[in-house]
Amino acid sequence: MAAHTEWHDSDEFWRVCAPVLFAEERLTSTPAEVDRMLTLLQLRPDSDVLDLCCGIGRHSLELARRGHRVTGVDRTAAYLHQARERADTERLAAEFIKQDMKSFCRPEAFDGAISMFTSFGYYEDRADNQQVLANVFTSLRKGGRLMVDLHGRENLARIFRPRDWRRSGEYIVMEEREILDDWARLHNRWILLKGSRRHDFEFTLHLYSAVELKAMMLDAGFKTARAYGSLDGKPYDHEAKRLIVVATK
Repeated sequence: MAAHTEWHDSDEFWRVCAPVLFAEERLTSTPAEVDRMLTLLQLRPDSDVLDLCCGIGRHSLELARRGHRVTGVDRTAAYLHQARERADTERLAAEFIKQDMKSFCRPEAFDGAISMFTSFGYYEDRADNQQVLANVFTSLRKGGRLMVDLHGRENLARIFRPRDWRRSGEYIVMEEREILDDWARLHNRWILLKGSRRHDFEFTLHLYSAVELKAMMLDAGFKTARAYGSLDGKPYDHEAKRLIVVATK
C-alpha cells in the first residue's frame, strides 16, 4: 500500500500555484510588511531570524537586506533555488534549508521567527502543528519572539464566501470553500485557468481562533502570546483583517 501523502507535499501544487502565491502585488508589498513585522517583533539590528515556509524568500531576503542573518526553511526545492540565487547575487546573509517545518529545530539559534500568510495549520494531525510550535520554541533564544500570521476563525466567519473567482496575472483563479468539523477545518478547491489549460487542486487547513492559537503557544512553552488584527498592530476585533499572534519565550 502506498504511503499517505499530504497535499502540501505535492511539487506540482507549488509549481503551478507559484504565480498566484507570489503575484507582483504581493512582492511589491514586502518592504512595508517587513517594516511592520520588525515593529511587532521588536528585533534588534543584526538579529538571527528564522523564516518558516519561506517560499521564494521574499521576507527572508528583505530581512537580510536590512542587516539580519536569516535562515529560510521550506520543502520546495525550486523555491529555495530561486531564493539562494537572489541571495548570492545580492551577497546577503541568508541561508535556505530544504526541510519539513515539523522536523526543523536548531536550539537557541534565533532571536525571532516568522510564519507568514497562513503557513501554519497544514498538517492533518493537529499534534504535528503543535510540534512546529515546540520546535520554534526550542530554536529561539530566551526573550525571542515568534510571529504567526493566518486567517483566524473569527474573521474568516465574518467574510466567508463559499465560492468566488479572481484574476491573478495570466490566471483566472476559481475558489470553492467548505467548512468541516464545526469550523475546525477549511477545505479548499482551486481551479486555475490559463487559455485552454486547467489545473485543479484541493487542500485542507486547520482553523484556529485567537484563543486557541495563543493557548497552543503557551502549551509549547512561550511565556506570553498576544493577538493583533493586522501587521499594523491593531486589535483583534470585529474589524480584524488577519490573525497575527506574537509569542515571547
